[in-house]
Amino acid sequence: MATKPRSTAFRIVRAVVVALLIVVLLPYALAPFYRVVDPVSALMLWRRVTGHRVERVWVPLGAIGPALPRAVMAAEDARFCVHHGIDFGELRAAIEDADDLSEMRGGSTIAQQTAKNLFLWPGRSVIRKALEFPLALWLDLALGKRRLMEIYLNIAEWGPDGEFGAEAAARHAFGKPARDLSSREAALLASILPNPAVRSASRPGPGVRRLALIYERRAGRVRAECLRGPG
Repeated sequence: MATKPRSTAFRIVRAVVVALLIVVLLPYALAPFYRVVDPVSALMLWRRVTGHRVERVWVPLGAIGPALPRAVMAAEDARFCVHHGIDFGELRAAIEDADDLSEMRGGSTIAQQTAKNLFLWPGRSVIRKALEFPLALWLDLALGKRRLMEIYLNIAEWGPDGEFGAEAAARHAFGKPARDLSSREAALLASILPNPAVRSASRPGPGVRRLALIYERRAGRVRAECLRGPG
């Protein structure tokens, strides 16, 4: 009599394990297709499903002013062209400054943020970080630097009302296309990336202006040779 309940329980556990494996492995299967398919982020999908506004116009990297990727690298990942998805030097310093992984600040590369934006969820949980690290390495390998930057700049949340990507950001903040951004405007956009719902590039407060000045100066020293290419 006990055999049937045990068999049912085994099938349920097996189904759950298979479902979890599919969820975990699906991003690795999807990532290579993003070399030619323009993706949306998990947050964009969630906003659309829940009826919230999403504004995003995909533009290729060649149609984005070169000042913006340089400013973003200066603000978030100056060694983007050098590491392979994880900047272990920055990561080590961030871990040393934190009591545990869930309290870690900084050390998050553009590849990690792209992995989070595409497939994961916001927050600083240990589980999310554990999923994010190998995904970042895989995205860097599967997409290459130029495509990775292109995707990041087109899925980053950049405004308080569903503005995603560089084109929507530039038009919302400055009334111009991303192609025409000045170095100062690019630095202002890079300065609001951590919290675009609160910070404003068009009406920057003292903190944003101060960061923008720092990022604008740093951007000129950033190594961006990995972004060269056609288009």
